[in-house]
Amino acid sequence: MENVDHIVHARWLLPVVPRDTLLEEHSLALRDGRIVAIAPRPEMAGLFAAPAETTLAHQVLLPGLVNAHGHFAMTLLRGLADDHALMEWLQQHIWPAEARWVGEEFVRAGTRLAIAEMLASGTTCASDMYFFPDVVAATVIETGFRAQIAFPVMDHPSAWAAGAEEYLAKGLQVRDDYRGNPRLSFAFGPHAPYTNGDAMLARIAMLAAELDAPVQMHVHESAGEVRDAIAQHGSRPLARLAALGLLSPRFQAVHMTQVAPADLELLARERVQVIHCPSSNLKLAAGFCPVHALGGAGINVALGTDGAASNNTLDLFAELRLAALLAKGSSGDPTALSAHAALRMATLGGAEALGLADRIGSLEPGKDADMIAVDVRRLGCQPVYDVHSALVYTASGAAVSHAWIEGRELLAGGNAGALDPERLHADAALWRDRIAAR
Repeated sequence: MENVDHIVHARWLLPVVPRDTLLEEHSLALRDGRIVAIAPRPEMAGLFAAPAETTLAHQVLLPGLVNAHGHFAMTLLRGLADDHALMEWLQQHIWPAEARWVGEEFVRAGTRLAIAEMLASGTTCASDMYFFPDVVAATVIETGFRAQIAFPVMDHPSAWAAGAEEYLAKGLQVRDDYRGNPRLSFAFGPHAPYTNGDAMLARIAMLAAELDAPVQMHVHESAGEVRDAIAQHGSRPLARLAALGLLSPRFQAVHMTQVAPADLELLARERVQVIHCPSSNLKLAAGFCPVHALGGAGINVALGTDGAASNNTLDLFAELRLAALLAKGSSGDPTALSAHAALRMATLGGAEALGLADRIGSLEPGKDADMIAVDVRRLGCQPVYDVHSALVYTASGAAVSHAWIEGRELLAGGNAGALDPERLHADAALWRDRIAAR
């Protein structure tokens, strides 16, 4: 008998790899935060001994979801300015509110609220692009969460930095300060092509190549963005970024709702990662990311919620369902995005996009034990003929009962004990009252 730290027994185990695999009555052994073995439950009993065991009699055990794009602290702006077009929403509502209120206290409270919401709905890793990335990093460590932090770079001043040079210098310092933490990774986060000049973008391209670091950017988010770029630069944003040397497998293109044939060719040739944020794009009437065409071209597509100010939820299960339905409806092909393919987008696809697929995104021996359990007993899921289908089309984040990151249980019975709900409610009410009284 080999000693391990923990054994988890599950009614169903969905490892994501190999494709379409579903294991029944299997167990998973953990040691030092990693998966040691997966085996049928009777076999596991003869192989391993553990001081702690968890039995999930009615749950599906699967990799934790990866939210590949968000703005954590914007949870405090949820519902502030709904039903506006993208640039009106940004210029007349969001940017003024941020200019007045964003600071360390705001970011800390908003980040804690976002992490609690994501954990409770099955997300164990997420990417954040927002101000005060040092505060975000400290909060991620404190809560036990896992994150990619895309530190912002833009020409516009904020409470965090006065301009692009300061954003870059401070962001690189945060990266250096926290680089040794295994639950944190860092990316350059130039906000968008229209908020950064050529010189800074070329510099980021050079630094990213030298450091082998990812770059995340909002790109081709709306038809207006593309139209304005052609008028100003004489080329589409993606072509401009290619000329500046930014496109590579490290580049994470968020939104991509406007994809012409030349754009598709560029994305495929440079093996760019695309991050699809369906709810945010629909809510802001920004357009439709052509997931079916991207997949057909061999391009990896991940899922993101975007910020709660433009979604208004961080439940990645909601994005899963919407992404699958949108792919079918927009392509006219009901097979365009299967339930398994949608789940892969939200797990291994997200891990690949963030450069973390060697550690998370699937349940395999040797990988970190970042995983969730989903209870499909509720009446709205019954009867269950196909577990993949039940997870994508009928489950929701509310069905998540457990979550582990590096083998540490952060959610049990639907309760994230380390994140005090009373404090979260109080902080949210405090900021609501401050902002509403503006």
